[in-house]
Formats: sequence, structure tokens, C-alpha cells
Amino acid sequence: MVMIYKIMTLPEWQDFEQSRRYCGSADDRRDGFIHFSDRAQVEETARKHFFGRRGLVLLAIATNCLGEALRYEPSRGGALFPHLYAELALDAVLWNRPIATDPAGTPILTFPDEAS
Repeated sequence: MVMIYKIMTLPEWQDFEQSRRYCGSADDRRDGFIHFSDRAQVEETARKHFFGRRGLVLLAIATNCLGEALRYEPSRGGALFPHLYAELALDAVLWNRPIATDPAGTPILTFPDEAS
């Protein structure tokens, strides 16, 4: 199964859980699509865009639930990033995990397949 990842704030996650749909962050709405990262990209995304922030959640999304609204488009350094041109349904979320930070503020992501 192919997964992509989304980082959001705890209040965004709680709203998403309650409404069962997610229209994106302010940045997503500004850009016209929901930003995601693949496994090789998500840690750099966390460091670049979420450094020093607390109260974040990492979501794993099943791409097979997203259909043709999911497109891989060039972004950072020409790398192809997944973008969703639709609302995200809660049913597409495979799991979620809180994101810890180290003392310097760097996000520490954990994945079920890497549990200690």
C-alpha cells in the first residue's frame, strides 16, 4: 500500500476527526490543494516548515482512496510532491501519531514500522 503523509496541528486534527473531512491548512487553501509528502520527503518537510512548533500530529494517508484528485507535481528542488485537489476524507487516514520535538525544536517523527 502506498502512503503519503500530512502534518497538522492538534486542533486541525481534532476538527478533522469531528467533521470527517479536511479542506486543508491556510497554506493549502491559499495554494488551491492539500500539500502532502512521501516517506522520503516528510522529515525534511517537518524540519523546514514545522521547526520549533509543538502540538503537531503526523497522519498517514492511503493514496488508493484519493483517486484522480491526487497529483504528483514538482516542488522543492524539482522533486515531485503529492498534492490533493479535493477535500480529504477521514476514511483515507490509516493512522495518526503525535509529533515530539527534541530540545532544539526539531520535530521527531515516528512510524509504526519503526516502533522501538
